[in-house]
Amino acid sequence: MRCVIARFPFDLTKNGVLDSMKGVKPEAITGESVLIGRRQYPVKQVGEIITRQDRRDFSGAEVTRAMTRLGFTCRGVQDAAPAAPAALTPLQNASAMLGETQPAAAAPAATNAGAAVAG
Repeated sequence: MRCVIARFPFDLTKNGVLDSMKGVKPEAITGESVLIGRRQYPVKQVGEIITRQDRRDFSGAEVTRAMTRLGFTCRGVQDAAPAAPAALTPLQNASAMLGETQPAAAAPAATNAGAAVAG
C-alpha cells in the first residue's frame, strides 16, 4: 500500500511492517499505540522504524492512518492505559480493612462520647 508520511511516499505491506518490528522491544506507551503481533508499540516508535526518519519529522496521526489502512489495531490516547483507581486516604484504607463501608458513620459516636465527658 502506498502512503505518505512526513511528505515522503512509502510502499508499506503488513508483512513488511511485521518483519521490521520483529525483535524490537516496545517502549513505554504514553499516547497513541499500535498492536503489532502480540505487542503494543507507540506509534512514533513504529513510524521511526518503518520510515527510518526522525520522530519529529512526522505526526502520530500519519502513522496511525497508515497502520489502520494496513489492518493493524490502533488505540488512541484514552485507550492506551486504563485509569488508575483513586487512592484511599489512610483513614479510608483502615476503615475498609475493618469492614466499615462508611467511615463518616463513626463521627456521631465520637461527639456523643465527648458530650458525656464534658457534662
